[in-house]
Amino acid sequence: MRFAIATADRYMGVFEAFVNAGWEPVKLFTVPLDNVVNHNQAVMSYATQLKMEVQLSRITSQDLLDLQARDCDILVIASYNWRVPDWRPYLRHAVNFHPSPLPEGRGPYPFHRVILEGRQRWGVSCHRLEHAFDSGDILADRHFPLTDEDCHESLSLRTQIAMRDLARQVASDFTSLWEQASPQGDEGSYWEKLPDSEWLLKFDQPVAEVLCRIRAFGQHECIAHLNNVMMFVRRAVGWTELHVHPAGTVVYTNGRNVVVAVEDGYIGIVEWSLIARNQVVQLGR
Repeated sequence: MRFAIATADRYMGVFEAFVNAGWEPVKLFTVPLDNVVNHNQAVMSYATQLKMEVQLSRITSQDLLDLQARDCDILVIASYNWRVPDWRPYLRHAVNFHPSPLPEGRGPYPFHRVILEGRQRWGVSCHRLEHAFDSGDILADRHFPLTDEDCHESLSLRTQIAMRDLARQVASDFTSLWEQASPQGDEGSYWEKLPDSEWLLKFDQPVAEVLCRIRAFGQHECIAHLNNVMMFVRRAVGWTELHVHPAGTVVYTNGRNVVVAVEDGYIGIVEWSLIARNQVVQLGR
């Protein structure tokens, strides 16, 4: 079939899976990204190699009409920040690849919460695209176990691999999976974006909880307030140890390493900045 896709580099594997399965690509939709934390250069380059049109603006009904005129059969969504108009007047099919085991974890970006809650299993899903986010009938899904060592980056990479494998399955048996798609039902959950307070390191907590929060945000960075300075923290180490320092006290520094007292030990902040990574591109660095 002929397909258009809306995606970013994180799910390049979905894009490649449909092409490698013999589907004919028509157009790539993506969104403007900073290419510091989030990237789309690889999918744009791949589309150029395939001689596809690339669009960085929001998908409109006119765009869907244009896809219809090009005999496009299906719109594939895998990481797209904007709501898509009703596709049914124009296309035969539209699906979304979502990074959660639906109906659990509907919403824009579940990874941080997965780590914060200590989930033992996670997964990915492919569902029919509906107006309500992440609510459509499920064509197929995949699940995998998590460990206490998983972090934002490991979960993201494991999800990308699972999404690639799921896309291979869907692309190779699409008609059957579409016809047999299962309703999600009334159960499940929608996860909003975490509020700013969840990004803040709380040094009055135990070592394990502070490190869990840092693992949960990873390259997206937690925020720490130390000595009246706001720091963006990407990586830290920690250990339990009896001490008499008030929580939040900086007890040692060496170069860029900063050791902070917490409830039951110390946190060593080893990778941080005074400028958030998503702001770097705005400063021309």
